[in-house]
Amino acid sequence: MDLTKVSAPGWMDRAFSEQASTGLVWLPEYGMGYYPVKPEDMPYDAEYFAKYRENADTEIGRALTRARVDLVSRHYEGFLLDVGIGCGQFVEARPQTFGYDVNPAGVEWLRERGWYQDLYAGTCAALTFWDSLEHIQDPGAAVQQAREWVFVSLPIFEGADHCLRSKHFRKNEHIWYWTHDGIIRWMAAQGFECAESNSVETEIGREGIGSYAFRRQ
Repeated sequence: MDLTKVSAPGWMDRAFSEQASTGLVWLPEYGMGYYPVKPEDMPYDAEYFAKYRENADTEIGRALTRARVDLVSRHYEGFLLDVGIGCGQFVEARPQTFGYDVNPAGVEWLRERGWYQDLYAGTCAALTFWDSLEHIQDPGAAVQQAREWVFVSLPIFEGADHCLRSKHFRKNEHIWYWTHDGIIRWMAAQGFECAESNSVETEIGREGIGSYAFRRQ
């Protein structure tokens, strides 16, 4: 290696710029990280939908759905929009629930049942993001569509090193990464206070998942 090239002025600037545009950027003071994923690289198709259907039809899958329904019911009753439906198990399980998705297979499934609603067509009293907020290019715009409540489950990290070695570091799906304090701080910046947090999904059998109920301030 030519060390004169490595140490040349501007090399570190270029290296940092390249990392910022292609690798994980972690902001410890905010407790959150960002990894650039292009929409066209995300694996949302019929196979993805079928995989979620298979996972939902298990003892753990059914327990997770019950836990999510219970979390919502402790704080809110009424119309709700589920954002990023997986295979639709939560929409099926809870009355007065519609869905929004970007996976064509999920959109088709919702439309066939009359359950599709565009997240950005108007505000909703309550939104749920079960394993989906971290997939959204602009999550701030998404949660602003909630007038009263936002319910979330997502992977929780201790920091950048934990993120990089985690099974939840998915370079073709997950754009955003948070610590526990980070997601609470980030949601507060969006205008929501944390009314409940728990680790019930981890207790059921998942790895490092936090669940939250956020109320509009």
